[in-house]
Amino acid sequence: LQFPSLLQPGKWEKPPPLRPWPTHLIDRSHNRMFLAAMCFVYFAKAFQGSYMKSSITQIERRFDIPSSLIGFIDGSFEIGNLFVIAFVSYFGAKLHRPRLIGAGCFIMAMGSFITAAPHFFQGLYKYETTVSHFSGSNGTESILPCLTNGSLAQDEIPTVEIQAECEKAASSSLWLYVFLGNMLRGVGETPVMPLGLSYLDDFSREENTAVYMALIQTVGIMGPMFGFMLGSFCAKLYVDIGAVNLDTITINHKDSRWVGAWWLGFLLTGGVMLLAGIPFWFLPKSLPKQGETETEKESNEGEQDRFIPDKPAPVSMAALAKDFLPSLKILFSNTIYLLLVCTAFVQISGFIGMITFKPKFMEQIYGQSASRAIFLIGIMNLPAVALGIVTGGFIMKKFKLNVLGATKICIGTSLLAFSTLLIQYFLQCDNTQVPGLTVSYQGVPQVSYQQNTLISLCNMGCSCSLKHWDPICASNGLTYASPCLAGCQSFTGDGKDMVFHNCTCIGDSPFPYANMSAVLGQCSRKSDCDYMFKFYMAVTVIGAFLSACGATPGYIILLRSINPELKSLALGIYTLIVRTLGGIPPPVYFGALIDRACLKWGSKQCGGRGACRIYDSGAFRNAFLGLIYGLYSLSYILWGVVYIRLSHREKKLALKNQLKAPEQDDNGVSAGNGNTSSATVKCSENPDQETTI
Repeated sequence: LQFPSLLQPGKWEKPPPLRPWPTHLIDRSHNRMFLAAMCFVYFAKAFQGSYMKSSITQIERRFDIPSSLIGFIDGSFEIGNLFVIAFVSYFGAKLHRPRLIGAGCFIMAMGSFITAAPHFFQGLYKYETTVSHFSGSNGTESILPCLTNGSLAQDEIPTVEIQAECEKAASSSLWLYVFLGNMLRGVGETPVMPLGLSYLDDFSREENTAVYMALIQTVGIMGPMFGFMLGSFCAKLYVDIGAVNLDTITINHKDSRWVGAWWLGFLLTGGVMLLAGIPFWFLPKSLPKQGETETEKESNEGEQDRFIPDKPAPVSMAALAKDFLPSLKILFSNTIYLLLVCTAFVQISGFIGMITFKPKFMEQIYGQSASRAIFLIGIMNLPAVALGIVTGGFIMKKFKLNVLGATKICIGTSLLAFSTLLIQYFLQCDNTQVPGLTVSYQGVPQVSYQQNTLISLCNMGCSCSLKHWDPICASNGLTYASPCLAGCQSFTGDGKDMVFHNCTCIGDSPFPYANMSAVLGQCSRKSDCDYMFKFYMAVTVIGAFLSACGATPGYIILLRSINPELKSLALGIYTLIVRTLGGIPPPVYFGALIDRACLKWGSKQCGGRGACRIYDSGAFRNAFLGLIYGLYSLSYILWGVVYIRLSHREKKLALKNQLKAPEQDDNGVSAGNGNTSSATVKCSENPDQETTI
C-alpha cells in the first residue's frame, strides 16, 4: 500500500480559514447580555437594600443601641451615595461605564460582608435573664428566682470573666462596622442607575428604550419582596445558630430579647451582588445603535461632526462658574420647581421614617413577632406599591393628562392614602399588662412608671434586680417582668419548658389562681387584637396602593415644570436635596421620638442602657403616627400651593394664546395652527421662569 506523502505539494489542501462571528451577532449578544445584567443588578441592589431595612430591629438588639442610633446607621447609605455622586455624574460618561458598574457591584458586596463581619469576632450573644437553667453553654447571665435573699447580690457582683469582657467591649464600638458597610453600599450603588440607563439608551432604539427600562424596573420590584422574605427567615434563626445548644435557650423569636441570624442575610445578599457584577467586566465600552447599519452610522457620525467638534475647546473654571451660577439662579427662581422639591422632601421624610420603624410598630402595638411583621410587609405591602406605580402610569397614558391633571391625581391619591393612615390610629390594641409597668400589682392601669413601682409587698422579700427583663406569663393572664418580681419560689423543667410555681404575686392579684404558676415569655394579646391587626393590614395595603398611584404623575409634573436646558441640573439638585434631607435625618428623629415611649430599657452586661424591651403602646402610636401625620399634612398644603400656581400659569397661557390668535389671523396663519402653540414659555416672557405643558 502506498500513501501519498503529506509533504508533497498538491497532495494536501490547506483548510479554509475560520470565519469570525458576524459583527451584528456579537453586538446583539452584548445587547442582550447587558439588558440581562441590568435586570439582575437592579434585583440584587433592591434585594440587598430591603434586607437591610428588615434587619434594623435585629441589629438594634444585637448591639444594644437606641432607635435614634440605629436610624443614623440606616441613613449612612445615603451619606455614602452623596460622597461620590458628583464624581460619578461628571466622570462616569468618560470612563468604561460597564466596568464602573461592575466595580460598584463589587463595592456593594464588600459593604455587605463588612456589615456581617462583627458577628464573627463579637462573641456569643448574651441575653439578659434572671433564671438559671444550670447550663453555661449558651452564655446567658443567670440567677435563681426568688429562692433566697441573695438574688440581688448574685446578680450585681460581676465575675472576673465578665469584667474582662467589659474591658474588651468598652474599647470597641462594633456597630461602626455596620455603619461603614452600609455606607460602602451607598458608594457602590451610585453608578448603577445613571450609567446603566444612559448606556442602555445609547445602544437601544428609541421605541425599545421604554420597554427595556420597564422590564428592568419590573424585575427590580421583585427584589424587596425577596429581601423582606429573607429577613423574616433569618429573624427566626437564632443569632448564634450552630455555636450553641438551642435546647438551653430560654427565649423564642417572639421575645423582645431575641436576635435572629441577621449576619447570614448580609452574606447571602453580598454573594448575590458579587455575582451580579461579573457580566459587566466582559462588556465593551460602547455599542452601536440597535439596527444601525454601517452607512447609517457613518452618516450619523458625519451629521454629528457638523455640530459637535472632535475635541472640545478647554473651558476654564471661571467660565464654568459663569454659566453655572446664572443657571442656578434661574432654576431657583422657578417657584413651582422649589415647591415640588419641598413637597418631595417632606413626603419622602415621612415615608422613610414609616418604612424604617413599621416592623417595630407592628411588633409593639399588635404583638406580632419581628419575623412575621417583616414577612407580611414583603408579601402584602410591597406588591401593592408595585401595582400602584404601574396603575399611575397607566392612568397618565390612558387619559393623556396634562400637568394640572397629573397634579389632581397626586393630590387625590395622596388624600385617600392619608385617610387610611387616619383609620390606623383607631385600630389599637391594649398595652401588654405588666404589673409595675403598665398596670399595678392590683391590676389597675398606671398613670406613670417609675422604677420603684416594680416592687410590691408580694416580692419585697426577694431582693430582686430591677434592671433585667425576663418576662413570664402567669396563669392569671398578666405578664411579670421577671420570675423574681412575680415572687416565684420554685421551678421545674429547663430551657423554654421551664415552669415556675408558688408565685406569691399571682396569688395577690385580682385574678388569683390556686396553682400560682407561670411560664416563660409574654402573654398573648386578647383575641380582639388579632382582629384589629387583620383590619390594620388590609388598610395599609390599600394605603400603599393609593400612595404609589401618585408616584409616576408626580415625576411627570417635575419634568414638565422645568426648562429643558436646565433639566439635568434640576434633577441633580432635586436628587441631592431629597436624598440629603429626606433620607438621612428622618430615621434619626423618628427613632429619638420613639425612644421616649420606652417603658423598660434592657441592661448591658457591663452596665448602662441597652435596647428597649417594651414600649407604652399609646405613646408609641402617638409619636409614630403623629409625626407621619404632621409631615404628610405639610406636604398636602404644599401640593395645594403647587396646584394654585399651576392653575394661574395655565390661565395666563390660555389668555396669551387668545391674544396671539387674532394677530396670527391677520398675518395669514390659520386659527387651527394658533391653537397648537406650545405651552412652553421662554424665560424672558415668564416672570417665574417656569415651563409647563
